Amino acid sequence: MILPIVYYGQKLLRTKCAEVAEITPEILEIVASMIATMNVKNGVGIAAPQVGHSLRIFIACDYIETEEGESELSPPKVYINPKILSKSQETCSEIEGCLSIPGIKEEVERPVSIVMEAKDLNGNLFTEELTEYSARIRMHENDHLNGVLFVDRISPFRRKKIAHFLKQIEEKKKS
Repeated sequence: MILPIVYYGQKLLRTKCAEVAEITPEILEIVASMIATMNVKNGVGIAAPQVGHSLRIFIACDYIETEEGESELSPPKVYINPKILSKSQETCSEIEGCLSIPGIKEEVERPVSIVMEAKDLNGNLFTEELTEYSARIRMHENDHLNGVLFVDRISPFRRKKIAHFLKQIEEKKKS
């Protein structure tokens, strides 16, 4: 089932999400709907609060190279109750966008690599060392679980420049 996107200005995006106590049929249904919604919206990641659920779950894909040398999205990977265990001191800036903040893309500085721990859909704990784009996607989605948006991580100057557009999203999505 395709779920409606929660947009900038809605309180749920600023809420710290609850841990998932157990993986129930309802959680499996939410995850399936998150994946379907992400695919329809052409996203590379989506977090539960973006589709109306205050739960510590996100989905992420990576870009992978095919045998033909083309780039395509990997199958989606589920992260339940994720925790960033460590971040590199080295950072880099890249352009980010968000399904909940349509039409706005800004440069965000983030660590180049992270170590992340989470549970999969079977409740198994796993740890990943992620770099560059893969790390960035997961940090972006993990931020959603803590009520943080990518626009919170841009310079005050850029934030002021886009304030009018953010207000437009907020007003448009209220109606």
